[in-house]
Amino acid sequence: MNIREIAADMVAMTKAGDFHIGEKYWADDVVSIEAMDGPMARVEGKDAVMGKSAWWYGAHEVHGTETFGPFVNGNQIAIRWTMDITVKESGERRHSDEVALYTIEDGKIVEERFFY
Repeated sequence: MNIREIAADMVAMTKAGDFHIGEKYWADDVVSIEAMDGPMARVEGKDAVMGKSAWWYGAHEVHGTETFGPFVNGNQIAIRWTMDITVKESGERRHSDEVALYTIEDGKIVEERFFY
């Protein structure tokens, strides 16, 4: 698959409610970088990033999402999401607006960065 086909597939998956694009596309040595401090700010390796993803979905109830994009430049893909979520621990319901920037090499995500 070329970069535009990967981007289109990632967006189609999320628009269909499947946010497990990483499990399909993460490289074994993927790096995930969040726009925050703390233990989840930078996670390295497919297993660790899968654990971070599982933690996030376990800590939040997702009521709805909208997907925008993809936006492609060279070997990078940007996708924007808006989400209606509840933080399970506090019960706080909030609206989130996030952009993910994926760097692709050999058909796999080698780095993902989140902006919110």
